[in-house]
Amino acid sequence: MPKLIILGSSNAVANENHENTHLAVVGREHFILVDCPGSPIARLHKAGLELNQLNDLILTHFHPDHVSGVPLLLMDLWLLGRQEPLNIYGLEYTLERVEKNLDLYHWSRWPDFFPVNLTRVPEEEMSPVLEDEEWRVFASPVRHLIPTIGLRIEFPQTNKVLAYSSDTQPCEPVKDLARGADVLLHETAGPAQGHSGPLEAGRIAQQAGAKKLFLIHYPTGNFDSASLVPVAAQAFDGPVALAQDFMEIQF
Repeated sequence: MPKLIILGSSNAVANENHENTHLAVVGREHFILVDCPGSPIARLHKAGLELNQLNDLILTHFHPDHVSGVPLLLMDLWLLGRQEPLNIYGLEYTLERVEKNLDLYHWSRWPDFFPVNLTRVPEEEMSPVLEDEEWRVFASPVRHLIPTIGLRIEFPQTNKVLAYSSDTQPCEPVKDLARGADVLLHETAGPAQGHSGPLEAGRIAQQAGAKKLFLIHYPTGNFDSASLVPVAAQAFDGPVALAQDFMEIQF
């Protein structure tokens, strides 16, 4: 049965209990990593994930709290002897900057470096990203400060759907991604430009007809997150919960 593991739940300012937001979508034989901050290998090990089962990395946008760990991930996999290709997906804006960043490390000169396949996702609604027997992944541009995608992941064998807003202010594409979803994972960094607050996340979940709402990418540390769930529940009739690091959600 596929599952989602929350590898990090914090907004851009992480703390000792909440890493920056990133996710693992886990199937029977492999998993997808969604975004890649911090020290990813340590996080994947703690989640009990096998590194040789990582085939695909989806980058939602090029902000440090979502992509800072990409060079370290690639270097560590190389040092650990990886030979299998790694597929990285993202918008042209994102992957162009990833390549420039990696060029600073002269990654093309690393001996016996494993293949890295960069796939540009069209900046169009419900663009297919990847598909196999376990899942179908679609991306749509959302409304953040830079080009960003949200995701819809369909699990055909269980007839379940996961939607992830990524960083965004409320917008129609997120509602479409979340239409009838079993789980909507929606950011709650706060009601500012390019972001959403809990009441807005609740409204999106309600309008999309999502079955469950999990709040993520929220302020941590000295910031109060206790009120996020009851505020979102004012606008959403279904169950609401706060995503926590290493929480697992079955599909």
